[in-house]
Amino acid sequence: MCGIAGWVEFGRDLSRHKDTLQRMTDTMRRRGPDDSGIWAGADAALGHRRLAVIDIEGGRQPMIAERGPDGEPVVLVYSGEVYNFAELRAVLCSRGHRFQSRSDTEVVLRSYLEWGERCVERFNGMFAFAVWDADRRTLLLARDQLGVKPLYYAPLPGGVVFASEPKGLIAHPRFTPRVGEEALPLLLNARLAMPGETPLRGMHEVRPGHVLRFDQEGANNGRERQYWALASREHTDDLERTIGTVRELIEDIVARQVVADVPVSCLLSGGLDSTTVSALAARELPGRLRTFCVDFAGDERDFRPTALRPERDAPYARVAAEHLGTDHSDVVLTAAEVTAAVPAARQARDLPSLGQFDSSMYLLFEAIRRSSTVAISAEAADEVFGGYPWYHDPATVWRDGFPWLGDAPRLAGCLAPDVWERVRPDLAEADRYATLRARVPRLPGEAGLDARMREVLFFSLLGPLAYLLDRKDRMSMAVGLEVRVPFCDHRLVEYAWNVPWSMKTAGGHPKSLLRMAAADLVPRATLDRPKSGYPGLHDPAHEAAVLAAVSRLLRDRTSPLHGVLDADRVGQLVESGGRTMTWLNAAHLLLPLVEVDAWLREYGLTFG
Repeated sequence: MCGIAGWVEFGRDLSRHKDTLQRMTDTMRRRGPDDSGIWAGADAALGHRRLAVIDIEGGRQPMIAERGPDGEPVVLVYSGEVYNFAELRAVLCSRGHRFQSRSDTEVVLRSYLEWGERCVERFNGMFAFAVWDADRRTLLLARDQLGVKPLYYAPLPGGVVFASEPKGLIAHPRFTPRVGEEALPLLLNARLAMPGETPLRGMHEVRPGHVLRFDQEGANNGRERQYWALASREHTDDLERTIGTVRELIEDIVARQVVADVPVSCLLSGGLDSTTVSALAARELPGRLRTFCVDFAGDERDFRPTALRPERDAPYARVAAEHLGTDHSDVVLTAAEVTAAVPAARQARDLPSLGQFDSSMYLLFEAIRRSSTVAISAEAADEVFGGYPWYHDPATVWRDGFPWLGDAPRLAGCLAPDVWERVRPDLAEADRYATLRARVPRLPGEAGLDARMREVLFFSLLGPLAYLLDRKDRMSMAVGLEVRVPFCDHRLVEYAWNVPWSMKTAGGHPKSLLRMAAADLVPRATLDRPKSGYPGLHDPAHEAAVLAAVSRLLRDRTSPLHGVLDADRVGQLVESGGRTMTWLNAAHLLLPLVEVDAWLREYGLTFG
């Protein structure tokens, strides 16, 4: 796992601008604390920060090969892991390739030499990489199928700059961050972002499952190609065979993802997803697997159940750890610690943070990093198998909109009337819903609930999941921890996608299919436990502090949000209490206002 950055500008000798590349690369220091390197040539410059996980000595980057009659360099910078690198290496050796290292990085480089940009179609993993092919004067940017690893870019006249995080682009003198009022719907609810979309003008993400090619002919825009997408087809396996296939896939995925030359641990909340992954990891790793769970001081007193968080994690995590025989730790955080870490979490994200939800994860990963370099997480099981409560509420499912938003209040409803009329966040949300609904890969003849749930799961995979994966990447890489996500393996996603909803819920519970596949792995308490989302603070003092910060913001004429918000509408949300299927309380709902204000100030941004 690493951080990458680069700059291509055709017709300019970038070997004279190594200082700029170095500044861009240095912003990735936390992503790659173990090593760094840069390469610069006539039209391109690439930089790399390394977190050493596989082949500690042999995987240094940028990694270079030569091709063409003049031995022109082919230069790779790469972030992530390709889990099937051993099989690919054997194929490449049979085709005459000779390797100098044991690293998956060299497999990626030589795969490009052998198959060109179609190499990505052979990769099983999480990755984002750039290849500068000097022989063809072409830059290739690529991202994994589900978008686990980030890759941002900004076209410039005659070329492009790219980096693992926005801060890498912002460090380039020719990219100036700008934000307009049209970005307000995304700033106030980042889950609405379409694939590739960011709130900063001129900055984009490489879309999941896509490659971008920049050459002199298309230097300013790039040529985009989708190499992977979900495809709907009839599911012919019966229930028994479906359960068996899911189990076989998860076993294979976890076995691949525990491979590392550094210590590996697991996130264990005591829920079905994390306990299943931890159980399989414990089978693969010798000795006692280390597991971790986040908890909050005072939760025994302050916790209040909601539909999404009906129970505390920590007691279930301890039961699961005892059942699995893991070396378990509860990372207990105080409200003061969580609040103090918010600026660091915001800096890691480069965008408005989720406040306590980002900072508590940041502190959890910081604690894990003291003993592990890799952690396994069960993110995405709910999107793949249908675990969230809104999937199982008919009124929410059949509502003509994003089910994960339901009929909850929209923070964009707090915009001042004149801003509302210019931005029309209601139309922005409706347009995104209609756009994604039109992209659903439908199964001919499918109707009723099975057809609607195909839509609902598609919305989740392309919206909220992308945001959660981005959050997990940022908070973990900010402390030099690699987090792997087995449920994002595209083979599992492809298979589960075509399992009918009636079969996914065949046992009468959310995620019945996964429950049946893991029945012999987890304790009874875990098997019967309802879905509980990532935990949040219930400390009344924290809630009061957030609401006080919102009140100060509304009175502050120096705020970049001054004139953007309607104080009366904000007050109505405060009085409502904010408790819905998604929100813990009014403070949870209104927190983005505080975070957007802080982000705009820190980056010197105003709407224009």
